[in-house]
Amino acid sequence: MWKVNVLSLFPKAFPGPLALSLAGKAMKSGIWTLNSIDIRDYAQDKHQTVDDKPFGGGNGMVMRPDILGAAIEDVTAKNPGTKLLYMSPRGMVFNQAKAVELSKENNITIICGRFEGIDERVIKKYQIEEISIGDFILSGGEIAAMAVIDACLRLLNGVIVKNSALLEESFGGGSFHSYLLEYPHYTRPANWEGMSVPDVLVSGNHAEVAKWRLQKAEELTKARRPDLWGKYKK
Repeated sequence: MWKVNVLSLFPKAFPGPLALSLAGKAMKSGIWTLNSIDIRDYAQDKHQTVDDKPFGGGNGMVMRPDILGAAIEDVTAKNPGTKLLYMSPRGMVFNQAKAVELSKENNITIICGRFEGIDERVIKKYQIEEISIGDFILSGGEIAAMAVIDACLRLLNGVIVKNSALLEESFGGGSFHSYLLEYPHYTRPANWEGMSVPDVLVSGNHAEVAKWRLQKAEELTKARRPDLWGKYKK
């Protein structure tokens, strides 16, 4: 079983969409489990205060190390060896390779920050790995955490019945190079709103279909992701 612990000020946000579709079915079947923990439960006053003003001045508030530290201590005691992650815009950008790495862990704990972030001492003491899902700012780490969890879940045995479906996805590293974006898809009806499915896809010629798909993947990657295109050409 793949276990995820989430530390959040909004634990009711979970499992959210992770309880639906393939992820939800996998949870019900015991392939993975989610433990959503309220950081405020570790607060020390009646108002459940978890933040304070930053030393040195500045805007916003910072999550207190004593409160968050207590939450982390409790989680790690109950989950020895859990990998600690913190969703942060300054972290290393999450990608498919990282999803593969995390999917091989038995237990991970994701910290969802709020306000201006968390006290730096917490990150250093517990050697927490910071992860970003892109160069933009969210109100908190909850949505980012869900994205990371979902990307990992798809890689677990039994979540997607046909594992071969993973290989031809963008960044999948299968029959289509991992640097290429995925080719266009079509389904029934063959004619819709005056637009027809490309003839090659209904030709029955599998070699030509494969050739067409590779060509379209290359065209899309070259037009939309010159960074990936450069790596692919090398």
